[in-house]
Amino acid sequence: MATRGRPRKFDPDTALRQALILFWERGYEGTSLNDLAEAMGIASASIYACFGSKENLFRQVMALYGATSGESPRRALREQPTARGAIEAMLRATADEITRPDTPTGCMLILTALTGPVENQGVRDFLAALRRNMHDTIKDRLDRGIAEGDLITPQARLGAIARYYTTVVEGLSVQARDGATRDELEEVISCAMAAWDPLVAAPPTSRSELKPPQSEAPEAVPSDPTSAPVNAA
Repeated sequence: MATRGRPRKFDPDTALRQALILFWERGYEGTSLNDLAEAMGIASASIYACFGSKENLFRQVMALYGATSGESPRRALREQPTARGAIEAMLRATADEITRPDTPTGCMLILTALTGPVENQGVRDFLAALRRNMHDTIKDRLDRGIAEGDLITPQARLGAIARYYTTVVEGLSVQARDGATRDELEEVISCAMAAWDPLVAAPPTSRSELKPPQSEAPEAVPSDPTSAPVNAA
């Protein structure tokens, strides 16, 4: 009778990094359990035993991604002394990360699972929450700029400004996946930062300030009473 071999030993941290690259390249929907088992060098049963399920594995992968590739942009937001500097540094750090030669291009959070079958709705909701957190993190940095006095703009405007720069981040990711170079992304960043001053400028304080200045009406020339026609009584 053939004896049962010992279960293959593996390093969970190494396996998790291998799964990260595969999910990053193919997305959640495009990565099968068999693909993961092959890339991680373990049996499917070991994936379930160690990580619980494909979805649980993916959630752990996203935590690892956030702590590695996702940390540099967040650190830029935290450490730069001004709000403008923080936003610009965040965009540049993002461009650096999504064009690294040793990883897949684009942001894993943005690209991995935007659509799919209904049974994976939980994964899409999970990723949507992470993307909303990105917007909230940018807005928090703008709030800090107001609190520290280096940013003067109405509080009500900050959500829209944060959403604008979140959209720039998302667009950079798609451009990188489509083949845009780091230099080409830098041009996009320059355009986005050129919009900073108009975005944060204080709006007019009254409706009258929205109207262009009116030219003064010419003064009426008094008429010569001697030349005016005389009406008959």
